[in-house]
Amino acid sequence: MRVATDDILTRPLGGKPTAGQRLRALRQVRVTAPMVLGGLVAGFVLGASILVVAGDPEGGEPSAVAVIALREPVLPEPAVQASKPEAAKSGPSSASDVETASGVTVVRPTGTAAPTDAVVIQVPSTTPVKLSAAPDPRLVERGRHGNIPRLGEGRLRPLDVYARPDPGGSGPRIAILVSGLGIGQAATASAITRLPPAISLGFAPYGSDLERTVARAREAGHEALLQVPMEPFDYPDSDPGPQTLLTSSRPPENLDRLSWVMSRFSGFVGIVNYMGAKLTSDPAALEPVLREIGARGLGFVDDGTSPRSIAPALAAKGKVPFTRAEIVLDALARPEAIDRELARLEAQARQKGFAFGSASALPMSIDRIARWAAEAEARGIRLVPVSVALRGSGASTRLTSAKP
Repeated sequence: MRVATDDILTRPLGGKPTAGQRLRALRQVRVTAPMVLGGLVAGFVLGASILVVAGDPEGGEPSAVAVIALREPVLPEPAVQASKPEAAKSGPSSASDVETASGVTVVRPTGTAAPTDAVVIQVPSTTPVKLSAAPDPRLVERGRHGNIPRLGEGRLRPLDVYARPDPGGSGPRIAILVSGLGIGQAATASAITRLPPAISLGFAPYGSDLERTVARAREAGHEALLQVPMEPFDYPDSDPGPQTLLTSSRPPENLDRLSWVMSRFSGFVGIVNYMGAKLTSDPAALEPVLREIGARGLGFVDDGTSPRSIAPALAAKGKVPFTRAEIVLDALARPEAIDRELARLEAQARQKGFAFGSASALPMSIDRIARWAAEAEARGIRLVPVSVALRGSGASTRLTSAKP
């Protein structure tokens, strides 16, 4: 018996299906297609059901679960109250001491004193001290080298007109002169801006544009002095510079050199020696110079660097306004040495009421003086310009041991 088949796998290669085979295949397709489609639909419904039940919105994609734990916020620790500075611990211990240190004058009924728990509030002046404009035409005359100072009518002195006003007050007073300025721009700018206005500045005659530099210093409140080059003992190995006043020169020659130096800028209250240990120890050379300085309404300041100076006696003889520095603050140019001399200057001011120190324009000196001065007022020290000593000197020779 022959079994007919329509399987394509059993059909001879290259053979064509008969009509009956094609009919049977068509019937199989009609029956199979709905079954396949039904199977696909059933599979889709089954997969959707699984997703709904399993709750996997990612459709089986790989996933990870991160656990986030919430912590309580950490509160900052309470700030620890800063300890009082050492300066405050060593400050005045009573109301009377506070009043004295502050410079405030308290008027009370006779016989009463400051209460132990009194508080003194010092209100500083907000108005800066202004110096008179320079040059003042009343105090200028034309010399061979340019304009130089002179006495005005009624014996009006440049010393008085160009001086920094002293507002007054109580407590020990200290005057400081920093000299050697006008040559190095950095040191000059530092001294003008960092040092308190009450500190006086001495300018050498060799800087460029001195008129403008000194004007800037005076606008900042600093009193100006003029340094005059004078012969040291080891001249010319140590040479102050051109136009130095010499012991070997005749008085007219020295006075002409002094005139040249005085023409370099205006607005100075007096002359200070620039070196000059030999000249300030020679009466024949120094006396005519001092007389000329006094006759022009100026004062003379001895910077204290030479122990052989006879300027005090000669200034008293000629009734020339004069003062001499007791302490050279940077004779030993080390920070600790300068600090030590400043402390010694302060101690002398407390003992005598007034003290005068000098220093050069070394960056270290300017820095140490500025640091000391920033706290001096809190300790009851009052800084005053050098003219306070010059104007109160009269015919006295040395005010560093007196109260001007």
